[in-house]
Amino acid sequence: MASLPELNTALAGVVDADTGRDYVAMRAVRDLQFADGTASVTIALPFPAQSRHSAIAAQIEAALLGVAGVNRAAVKIETRIEAHTVQRGLTPLPGVKNVIAVASGKGGVGKSTTAVNLALALAAEGARVGLLDADIYGPSQPLMLGLQGQKPESPDGKSILPMRAHGLQAMSIGFLIDAEQPMVWRGPMVTQALMQLLNDTRWDDLDYLLIDLPPGTGDIQLTLSQKVPVTGAVIVTTPQDIALLDARKGLKMFEKVGVPVTGVVENMAMHICSNCGHVEAIFGEGGGGRMAAEYGVELLGQLPLELSIRLATDEGRPSVAADPDGKVAGLYKAIARKVAVKVGEKAKDFSAKLPKIVIQNT
Repeated sequence: MASLPELNTALAGVVDADTGRDYVAMRAVRDLQFADGTASVTIALPFPAQSRHSAIAAQIEAALLGVAGVNRAAVKIETRIEAHTVQRGLTPLPGVKNVIAVASGKGGVGKSTTAVNLALALAAEGARVGLLDADIYGPSQPLMLGLQGQKPESPDGKSILPMRAHGLQAMSIGFLIDAEQPMVWRGPMVTQALMQLLNDTRWDDLDYLLIDLPPGTGDIQLTLSQKVPVTGAVIVTTPQDIALLDARKGLKMFEKVGVPVTGVVENMAMHICSNCGHVEAIFGEGGGGRMAAEYGVELLGQLPLELSIRLATDEGRPSVAADPDGKVAGLYKAIARKVAVKVGEKAKDFSAKLPKIVIQNT
């Protein structure tokens, strides 16, 4: 007859492909039981990986059936995403477990396209995800999500409901103004608008809120780093030296304000000809990898400069939504899982579970 220690030992030999750790070391094993020849277990992942659930279940089942006395294995895979620590002195937002900033030092590197596809990828992997377009001067997410011209509702005249598209909750200044109206505002007005969009939106039980930051290291970025509880940041760059110069500034800014950088995404790493499939490194090679190694962060992935990505976002159906089983969507999902794994490895935030101390006159 198989014992629970034997079953636990068998599970310790199964390594998760996303983390490189076994499920026992990850503390993902729950409700391990054995009765009448049947071993049952729940694997609770701290990150979304729905596309891999069947493969994980097969691995676990094979490991359990390899233990003498086990005739049948019942495996359940689920996701339990927790809130994780943020900058000192700040607490997570109501209705939002984790905030991830997507930033670049320079415009034109495909940051917004990367942000919306990463948000969609996390949602496709089973998470509840929101996307905040923090570019007050040049909001692009309404177009990319196919929501241009639509307006959000306010149930009480004080707060606003997020817009919904492709399974995401979304908010942008672009929903509140005409598409051709320029935002001729100074810095304080812009940062106030950002905080209102963030705090007055009724985010509904989000596992992750991705914030698509404008390029640069100015007022909005500084406000976000000092006043918004950010769990981690993702830096988007191209391999080109001039883009890397500015990306380094963005990374250093997050370091100075105590926001951990989850990793670097190298966008437009190579061009794939739509006719012949020839691969060419138009913007250079290896720049993102060298930058990641220099600052001791992970290169989360490399994305191609591909016509389909541009067409999909212009049509309001980004790649992950337009072709969820395609090669490009697979790249975004792999990057999104790495981001979620990094977030899941951080210390958990228990501030919401702590009792509030109230002093009363008696």
